[in-house]
Amino acid sequence: MKKTALILALLATGLGLNAQESKLSYSVTVDFPYASKYVFRGIEYAKDSIQPSIEVASGNFYAGVWTNQPVTNNSDNEFDFYAGYGIPLNDKWKLDVGATLYYYPEADTSSFDEQTFEGFIGLTGTVSGFTPGIYAYYDFDLKAFTVQGSVGYSISLESAGTSLDFTVTLGNVSPDVGDDYIYYGIGVNLPYKLTEKATFAVGAQYASNDLDGADDNHLWFTAGLTVGF
Repeated sequence: MKKTALILALLATGLGLNAQESKLSYSVTVDFPYASKYVFRGIEYAKDSIQPSIEVASGNFYAGVWTNQPVTNNSDNEFDFYAGYGIPLNDKWKLDVGATLYYYPEADTSSFDEQTFEGFIGLTGTVSGFTPGIYAYYDFDLKAFTVQGSVGYSISLESAGTSLDFTVTLGNVSPDVGDDYIYYGIGVNLPYKLTEKATFAVGAQYASNDLDGADDNHLWFTAGLTVGF
């Protein structure tokens, strides 16, 4: 689940709401993306997948469901149920706390947990056009601690009605059982606003890891529609 990337993308457009937007008591965002691979924290979990999601936000609170549905292999199905609360520290920085329940309905429970629960805390902000963020995660079932830093930057292509949105990520996973590993990645997205509420975006992502025995050097592509209400 790529919650950090979503937060960084939102921060690139500014932390504040204007007076008209603030009249809304809640908002709903729905995504319908396709991904040629599903890669999470530098590890590939599935190939061609549809990754729909829905998120509801009210004030500083948000909650949503994200899912990965492989096109050809149902054994890699995943549902992520998450909720969080953003605490503005000033007009540029925000603290983000919350939790995610990962659910794998087709998992082989003899070798893999059907569900795990993870808490997180993070700090995101804006600095001279960049959107840095750092998060700490702890999975209470897998006993795994993850630290991840990200930086986003957007280049406006006003004449084309779009922008180039870049994100760089570096993280470390430290489980109680098994080897620690480092992962890193870079991504670029090209969003195009279709209407006031609908945006279509295409992107390319690259990620790798140094975990022994795991495939690295993952390159994949995404395309999808985002609609806000």
